[in-house]
Formats: sequence, structure tokens, C-alpha cells
Amino acid sequence: MGLFNFFTQEIAIDLGTANTLIIHNDKVVVDEPSIVAFDRTTNKVIAIGRQAMQMEGKTHDNIRTVRPLKDGVIADFNAAEHMIRGMIKMINQGKGWFFPSLRMVICIPSGITEVEKRAVRDSAEIAGAKEVYLIHEPMAAAVGIGIDVEEPMGNMIIDIGGGTTEIAVIALSGIVCDQSIRVAGDNFDSDIVQYIRRQHNIMIGDRTAEKIKIEVGAALPELSDPPADFAVQGRDLMTGVPKQIMVSYTEIAHCLDKSISKIEEAILKALEITPPELSADIYQTGIYLTGGGALLRGLDRRISAKTKLPVHVAEDPLRAVVRGTGTALKNIGNFKFLMQ
Repeated sequence: MGLFNFFTQEIAIDLGTANTLIIHNDKVVVDEPSIVAFDRTTNKVIAIGRQAMQMEGKTHDNIRTVRPLKDGVIADFNAAEHMIRGMIKMINQGKGWFFPSLRMVICIPSGITEVEKRAVRDSAEIAGAKEVYLIHEPMAAAVGIGIDVEEPMGNMIIDIGGGTTEIAVIALSGIVCDQSIRVAGDNFDSDIVQYIRRQHNIMIGDRTAEKIKIEVGAALPELSDPPADFAVQGRDLMTGVPKQIMVSYTEIAHCLDKSISKIEEAILKALEITPPELSADIYQTGIYLTGGGALLRGLDRRISAKTKLPVHVAEDPLRAVVRGTGTALKNIGNFKFLMQ
């Protein structure tokens, strides 16, 4: 077993719709956007991650950019396998020709079907994994925040990612009740694209929309420390000429309102189906927000006002899930909730 351990490389992967993170030896070694660029004629991979991201929306006929994951699950199997393999190569850069066998822990959304689970496992195995363990995202997020999941104590986790929002109540190292809805960061982006198009008659791309969301995105129209207005460039639909406008956070708060309401509804639904003893615990501990969506300004205050519960935003929410997955990797023997 000792020799086998020497040849095994252990990695934890958070396969996200927007970003993929990999932990190796307790360090985040890869943090890249989940996107691959292919050459159309030869079907070879040109770029992966950040490089491919810069090409998105700016390609000519010979290059196509693919986001292999949609709504938290694998939509393009071939591209996903190339992406996982390419990102694992990023870890081993300069390590020579020797490829150790891999043991992977990958996190998956809680509302995932068996077929989708199978796709994750298969693409990991094709990319070279000998052992694959799966962990549910809310569970990984809870471990990553530092909650003791094995206690008989209820904790509510909301993980707002790129493709899905996962809401789960966790106790005794299991998920008691969960809601998984496909309204998350990507929906916010498309809301912004449509709003700018309707309101200002300007066409913008998804990358610009994401930039707007990061710079001036908000969940409440009144904030105590508002961000400065953001300059947005796009194509004027009336004249067809490039044009610049200023966008304020109040506008974005209004245009994201519908999507955030859907998330609020799902939170209330999850609270409704929670057993009363755990409801009592949640009243004391409050709700934990993780994932990129947790960075939306004022979202914690908005959810808090809706549920009348304290809402805590995890520190470094983008990496909470992958940190938890990394912890699970170290305790593969002890954590019962890892799926083989």
C-alpha cells in the first residue's frame, strides 16, 4: 500500500458551470473558468480556462468556444473530458513524463440525476482517474465553511453558483432536505443582457454582462456603500455603431429582482419542509451563503429580511466548496457521505 500511495496523486475538483477549481496538497493549484476552445477543422483543443475565456465571443469561423457544463451538469461530454484532462495537466507542469494514478473527489449538485452523476464519473475516469468519489455541493460547502457536519445540529447552506442554486439543510453528515433550482449566476448575466437591450437599446455580450454583475451587481436598490457607476460599451441597436453608457447599481438591482425572488421562494420552500427540531437549530445558527452569488451586494440583507433569520456570508465564498472537497479528500475513510 505504501508504494501505491507514492504513485497516487490525490486531487479535489469543484467542477463548476462558471469556474473549475482543483486542490492538490491542500493548495488551490487551478482556478480557471470552465471553458474550452476548439479548432473547428481539426477538432483539437486550442485553449482551456482563462485563455479560452478571453476568446469567448470574439472568435472567427475556425474557432469555437464551448462551456462543457450547463446548469451544474455536464452538457458536452467530450469537451468536459478535455477540460478535466487539461486542468490536471496544469498541476503537473514541469514534472516530467511521469503521470501518477489519480484519486479524485468531485463535487456535484444535490439535485442531480443518476445519468448526470454517471457522466461526471465517466469523464473523470477517461481523464485518468483510478478512484472517483463524489460529494454533494452543499455538503462540501458546509465542510469548507468549517461547520461540523457530523453533529446532530441543523445548518442551512445556500450555495449560489453559476448554473444552480443549492439550498440544503444538513445534520448528522447527511442532507435532510434540499432544493436545487437552476437559477444562478448565469441567469443574472442573461437578465442583465436583456435589460440593457430593452432599456438602453444596446447589445452586450455575456462577458460584459458578467463584468457589470461583478462591478455594480446588487440585490437591493438602496445600499449603504454603493459602488460607482460602471461604463458599459456595446453595439447601439438603432444605429449599429459602438456606444458607451453608464449603468448604476439600482438599475441592476431592479433587473435581477425576478431571479432573486425565485431563489428566495426556493429558500422558503426548503424551510417549509425542514423537520421542526432542525428549524429550531436554524433559528439559532442562521443561514450560510456560499458560492459566487454570495458576493452580490446586499443579497445577505435581502434574504435576511425575507426569512427573518441571520444570514452569514462565508469568507472567500468562491472557494468554500473546493476547500470542503479538499478536506473530504484528506478524510476519505472517515466521511460517510462520500459516494463511491
